[in-house]
Amino acid sequence: MKTVTVCMGSSCFSRGNSSNAEAVQRFVFENGLEEQVFVKGCLCEGECKNGPNLRIDGKLFTDVSPEAVPDLLRHELGLE
Repeated sequence: MKTVTVCMGSSCFSRGNSSNAEAVQRFVFENGLEEQVFVKGCLCEGECKNGPNLRIDGKLFTDVSPEAVPDLLRHELGLE
């Protein structure tokens, strides 16, 4: 199972990770990946100045926009 961690610390949240969390959940649902992808939040990734941040199986992605989420997930989850 793959894990997508969305930083919900105050800096990332205010920079757009609330929208990113919705985009991740929508992507997982629309692609029927509920059994293959675990989505969770965390309080701080320690990379506040580079946020909003996501981790996919431990790999950090910074400055992520909601528009970039589908392509990022497709690539990192091997769906291309």
